[in-house]
Amino acid sequence: MDIMDTAVPPLVSDLRRCAILLDIDGSILDIAPSPQQVWVPVELRRTLSRLADLTDGAVALVSGRTINDIDLIFSPLQFAAIGVHGAEIRVSGDADVQTRVMPLSKALKRKLATVAELGPGILVEDKGYSLALHFRLAPEKGRAVLEAIDKLCSDVPNGSIEILPGKLVVDIKPAAINKGNAVNELMQHLPFAGRRPIFIGDDTTDLPVFGIIPKFGGRAYSVGGIVADVDGHFDRPETVRAWLARIAAESAAE
Repeated sequence: MDIMDTAVPPLVSDLRRCAILLDIDGSILDIAPSPQQVWVPVELRRTLSRLADLTDGAVALVSGRTINDIDLIFSPLQFAAIGVHGAEIRVSGDADVQTRVMPLSKALKRKLATVAELGPGILVEDKGYSLALHFRLAPEKGRAVLEAIDKLCSDVPNGSIEILPGKLVVDIKPAAINKGNAVNELMQHLPFAGRRPIFIGDDTTDLPVFGIIPKFGGRAYSVGGIVADVDGHFDRPETVRAWLARIAAESAAE
């Protein structure tokens, strides 16, 4: 499968000095009808394992999912990870998970869950630190979902939460966290410290990461569309997986 002309070049000679940071849904995995239905191809597991070996463990998964969910999806592999848009961070595969914010209030979650009354196809996902309302099964309800969330949150104190629209989902999370801040923290720890990060993401939730990658002399790539100031893009997760497999194979052959 050919990668689009604006996608990244091979990084064979640089890989051992790089850190690989990957969003999951829509970036390395295809979007599924529900979050529980995603599938990790066997070859991707092998690729990620090879990349971890080639970078001395400097591979991290950066997601809106909880780290526990990430571990279950990619089991038996376990990597450094950022979960729930930065609410959770684990600096290596065998480190403890650190939390960086208090969970979203139960009262607010219950109120937001009533958005599902708009009709079938709206899924409520409680991530502890945030709540996600998915409308993958009812994309025509996207505008109504966002309008209902805005109305329900109108009396929440300014600056306390962030309503974060994504691909067929809206996440409601504490305003104090985002993926960019969490990646900035991760890059202070070994084996990531001193390396040039390569970040691949596909959504509005990844914009804070795109913005800080140049600080570390790294490169950022979008999936599914061209984003301002990124270094290139892929058309879909399949092409990302093919590129990752290629750089892993070429670097291992050196």
